[in-house]
Amino acid sequence: MPTFSHDGIEFAYLDEGEGEPIVLVHGFGSTKEINWVGPGWVSTLTRAGRRVIALDNRGHGASAKLYQPELYDPWLMARDVIGLIDHLGLSRVDLMGYSMGGRVSTCAALLAPGRVRNLILGGIGIHLVEGAGLPITIADALRAPSLDDVSDPMGRMFRAFADQTKSDREALAACIVGSRRTLSREEVARIAVPTLIAVGTRDPIAGPARPLAELIPGARVLDIPDRDHMVAVGDKVFKEAVLGFLAEPR
Repeated sequence: MPTFSHDGIEFAYLDEGEGEPIVLVHGFGSTKEINWVGPGWVSTLTRAGRRVIALDNRGHGASAKLYQPELYDPWLMARDVIGLIDHLGLSRVDLMGYSMGGRVSTCAALLAPGRVRNLILGGIGIHLVEGAGLPITIADALRAPSLDDVSDPMGRMFRAFADQTKSDREALAACIVGSRRTLSREEVARIAVPTLIAVGTRDPIAGPARPLAELIPGARVLDIPDRDHMVAVGDKVFKEAVLGFLAEPR
């Protein structure tokens, strides 16, 4: 598994296929394999003639674990993504993020607008500006002695997932606290690249896509039918829409 270092932090990433590059940024508590390989995104995109690059975010997967919440600011995590693009010597990429990865990808598109050709935000709608992220109570669930000690339904879901994936729960707890940051309406209005926003119609975590699209010049909306936050990521309708969006002449 290839790795690179940025700001003294070691990151694991995958790099498969040939063609125009697309960088994928996974969501909270996930990994490049869980978010992108398992649901078929890597195979779908490589078959479509794309070079697919995906990193494990700091604190996740095979990347370095950090325990200070301030080290998970989305703007810092966006610099990790740009660092990977620099490491690979790429001038411009398409960029797709899911959930927290969508927040990070938005920050990256604002930090380096000349490096992003197209932006795809999955699993994040108006909560990008009207919500700071997942509930901070998830940190308590991750730090609880066991799943049996967690009563909050969303906390139980993320704790069970962390246990199943054998994640570093203390690093994830720090991430939940540190990544809780909104973007302003003025910031998202500065996004100057073609943008697709895709949210499941049964996803209360993301918030609706359309109000966010109204803030981003020219942004498009995909309502992923009858999908919640966890299932929407691998949906066939989502994949087909992304392939069509990326294939459009710019």
